[in-house]
Amino acid sequence: MKELGRLITAMVTPFDRKGEVDYDQAKKLALALLKSGSEGVVLAGTTGESPTLLHEEELKLFAEVKKAVGDKGSIIANTGSNSTAEAVLSTKGAEKLGVDACLLVVPYYNKPSQEGLYQHFKTIAESTTLPCIIYNIPVRTITNLSAETTIKLSKIPNIIGIKESSGNIEQITKIISEAKKEFLVWSGDDSFTLPMLALGGYGVISVTSHLAGKQMRDMIYSYVKGDARKAAEIHARLLPLFTSLFLVSNPQAVKYALNKIGFNVGKPRLPLVEPDAKTAALIDEALKISKIDLPVK
Repeated sequence: MKELGRLITAMVTPFDRKGEVDYDQAKKLALALLKSGSEGVVLAGTTGESPTLLHEEELKLFAEVKKAVGDKGSIIANTGSNSTAEAVLSTKGAEKLGVDACLLVVPYYNKPSQEGLYQHFKTIAESTTLPCIIYNIPVRTITNLSAETTIKLSKIPNIIGIKESSGNIEQITKIISEAKKEFLVWSGDDSFTLPMLALGGYGVISVTSHLAGKQMRDMIYSYVKGDARKAAEIHARLLPLFTSLFLVSNPQAVKYALNKIGFNVGKPRLPLVEPDAKTAALIDEALKISKIDLPVK
C-alpha cells in the first residue's frame, strides 16, 4: 500500500464565477498544498462540498487531480454514501481512475444499527482493492460508529484506518489501544491532532493545512520525533486558525480565508453561503496574526 501520509488535507472544491467546478484551479490547489506541507489530499469530502457535487463532477475531479499530482502525494477519494450500493458504485469508479485510497463516511440520515454499519463498510471494502478509511463524524451524521464496531472493522484487511471526529477521547483511546496494530487513526479535528498523537494516533485529515500546512506538519513530526514541547508551542500558535475556521459550518470559513489571501476558490454552493460580516471579521483577525504557508502565486 502506498504511504498516504500523516498530514492529509481535506481539500476544498474550487468553483468558478458560474458555480461550476474549476478543475484547473483544483489541480493548482492540490499541488500548492503538497508544496506547503501536506502529504496527500482528500477530494470531494465534507470540505469539498460532496453533498452538492454531482457524481460526474466527483469522478472528473478525481481523475484530473490524480493526473496532475502523479506520485507527488496521495489522492484519497471520498466515495462514501448513506446508500451501500451507491458507495460501492462510487468506490469502483474511483478505483478505475487510479486513486490511492477511498474515504467512507458513516451513513447519515437513515440511522443504521451498529450491525448495519459493520455490514455497510464490510460490503464496500470487499468490493474494492483500494485501502479504505472510515470517517466517523456524528455531529453531521447523527449516528456514531462505536469503538467496538471500529475495532471489529479493523480486522478487514483493506480497512486500514479511520478519520475520527467524534470528539470522544474515551472512544478514541479504546480504538487506538484495541484495533489491529497496523490500523491508523487520523484526527478529523485540527485542535485534537496533538492530543490524539499523544494517545498513539497517526496524524490528521486537516482543514487548517490549507493555510498552515508546513506548521501542521512540523507539529506532527516534532511530536513523533520526541519533541513534545515544540509540538505544543506550534499547537498553541495555530489555535486562532483552528478556532476561526470552524466558526461556521465547514467549508464556508476556509473558502473565505483562501479567497482572502489571494487563492481564488469561489463561493460555496447553496445552501452554504459566505460568512456574515461579523464572522468574516474574526477570520480576518486570525489571518492577520497567523503565518500563511500556502503559496499563492
